[in-house]
Amino acid sequence: MVIIGCLLIIIGGVLIFVQKKQKTKAFSIKSARPATTAELNIIAREIAQEIGDGNWRDYIKVWGVIHTDQPLFSELKQAPCVYYTTAVRREYEETVTEKDAKGNPVQKTRRGSETISSNQQSIPFRLQDATGQITVNPDGAAIETVSILNQFQPGEASGGMLSFGQFSLALSNPQVHNRRRTLGYRYTESVLPVDRNVLVIGTVSDSTGALVVSKPLERDKKFIISLKTDQELTLAAERSARNAFYGMVACFGVGGVLVLVGLIR
Repeated sequence: MVIIGCLLIIIGGVLIFVQKKQKTKAFSIKSARPATTAELNIIAREIAQEIGDGNWRDYIKVWGVIHTDQPLFSELKQAPCVYYTTAVRREYEETVTEKDAKGNPVQKTRRGSETISSNQQSIPFRLQDATGQITVNPDGAAIETVSILNQFQPGEASGGMLSFGQFSLALSNPQVHNRRRTLGYRYTESVLPVDRNVLVIGTVSDSTGALVVSKPLERDKKFIISLKTDQELTLAAERSARNAFYGMVACFGVGGVLVLVGLIR
C-alpha cells in the first residue's frame, strides 16, 4: 500500500510539470499577435525605412497554405511535403524466466520492439494567405503532422536487407539475438504535406535581410506549426492543462491516503 501510494505521489509530481508545460503553451498561443502576411510585410518595410533593416522582431500567429516550388519527398511513401519523420522498428518475441508468487521459476513469452532506423527532414516554405505570402523556417518547431504510413511486414529480412519502395537498409548485425525471435518490421511515416492549411506561431524577423518566421529566442514563447486553428489549439492546450491538474490532485490525494494508511497499519 505504501509503495502504491508513493508511486501515485511521483506521478502527481510529473503531472505538475505537464500542467505547467500546457499552461505555458496556452499562454503563448494567446499572447501571439494575429496578423496577415500583407500586414507583416508592410510593417517590416516601414520600420526598415525608419531605422534600417534587421531591427524588427514580433511574436505573431498567421494562418495560411503551405507552398514550395521544390518539396521534400518522404523517405518511404515518397509523399510531397515540407517536413517528414520516418521510423523502422523490429518487432520480436523472447522467452524470459520469471518467478511466480511462490518463488518458482516460470517461463513466459514477451513481445518487444527496437528502432533500427529513424530519420526526419524539413525545408523552409512559403505560407500564403489571402493577402500575400511569407517565408517560414520550421527548424525547432513543434510540428503537427499527418500519419501516412503504419505498416507491419512479417518475417525476417531477406538476405539481411530491408526494403520498402525506394527505401533500403542493410542490417549490419544478425536480427536473432539469443532467445529473441524476429516477428517482422513496422514502417511508420508522418508528414507536413504541401498545399495544406496550417497555423504558424513564432517570431517574425527581418534579421537575415528577408522576412522570416522562425523559432523565438525567448524560452517562454513557443514555436508551433499546427493543422488546428487558433481556437482549436488553445482549447486543446487548456484542456490538457486542466486534465493534468485534476490528475495531479487525485494522485496526491489518493497517494497520500494510501501512504498514511500503510504506515498506520
